[in-house]
Amino acid sequence: MSLDKTDVEKIAYLARLAIDDNDIPDYARDLTTIFGLVEQLSSVDTTGISPMAHPLDAVQRLRPDEVTETDQREQFQAIAPKTETGVYLVPQVIE
Repeated sequence: MSLDKTDVEKIAYLARLAIDDNDIPDYARDLTTIFGLVEQLSSVDTTGISPMAHPLDAVQRLRPDEVTETDQREQFQAIAPKTETGVYLVPQVIE
């Protein structure tokens, strides 16, 4: 697949990119190479291969979801200028 000037301009418009007219041939060449690699990848037979989320098939170690700190809200709010029913009161900044 070979891209021409109008293709590059359309892609740049869709991506909301400003491209100098002098750079269009370079972009066309680079994008043509990229699309060629995508076509090459698409031609590979992947039947029987399950998709993976990570190339190393790594799994996330999970920790137990448990509280590890004590509730210190009263201590923190004791030094606050204004609080009410457990929340901080701040001056209104938007009218």
